[in-house]
Amino acid sequence: MAAVSPLRAFRRVVSGVTRRHWGSFRRSANTARNTTFLLTLPPLSYLGYETLRRVSCATAVFALDKADEVVEQADYLYSCGETEKLYKLLLQYKDSDDAEFLWRLARASRDLTLLNNMTADQKKKLTYEAFDYAKKALEKNEACFAAHKWYAVCLSDVGDYEGIKVKIGNSFIIKEHLERAIELNPKDATSFHILGYWCFAFAELPWYQRKVAAVLFASPPTATYEEALEFFLRAEEVDPNFYSKNLLMLGKTYMMLKDQEKALLWLNKAQDYPAITEEDKQVHKEARDLLKKLNC
Repeated sequence: MAAVSPLRAFRRVVSGVTRRHWGSFRRSANTARNTTFLLTLPPLSYLGYETLRRVSCATAVFALDKADEVVEQADYLYSCGETEKLYKLLLQYKDSDDAEFLWRLARASRDLTLLNNMTADQKKKLTYEAFDYAKKALEKNEACFAAHKWYAVCLSDVGDYEGIKVKIGNSFIIKEHLERAIELNPKDATSFHILGYWCFAFAELPWYQRKVAAVLFASPPTATYEEALEFFLRAEEVDPNFYSKNLLMLGKTYMMLKDQEKALLWLNKAQDYPAITEEDKQVHKEARDLLKKLNC
């Protein structure tokens, strides 16, 4: 079981990309929707065609406006941490063909599992539900970067219930979808951060855990601290100081690479980051502890 524990970190890491960062995330996530028009019109007079065209266009514009309105409302609820209200809003669109609704519903379903009042059975049901919505979002729009990102995250969550071998096998797929998300939107800092964390987790896997993984899977995932560092730095390039945990992970990665000067630089930045959330406070504590260790 210990061999795959790093993948479980996805739940904590992704949840840690706090709601105060939702604005930049939403701007990058609002990809253009494709509108499908009727290509084989029946024979019409010019006047009849123009009437139909205007009515069709007006309907399309109204539908688009309505969709945008729902997305705006959903993002507002997300920013306020109104998880249950958000879930109820988006559940009305579970049969939608719009990936923008579906990946948000996947995220909302997943966020519900993190609430303290959820039972184990409810969490399991919602975990699979979130994955189904993310999968559907991907099927509806393969070019939606957020669909790839949340598919990867939800697949990781599902792995907790599927056993060790499945979870290890899924890790390859998770990485592929995170890479695809970055390819589609190289301006999303959170995708870089999560992929950096994926690399860090497998880079620090102890040798005995690697041996266990190798027994279960012929070629278990591998990564290096250099790869993790590259992704954490890219996240900072895209959106400087967007997340206290990214600053902390930069410090920790430089520590593993034996670069004390840069480790001190990033750990101090993590310690000085405004402590707004509970996670920020935890980052502060870990950064302080690591700084004490380096300064001994």
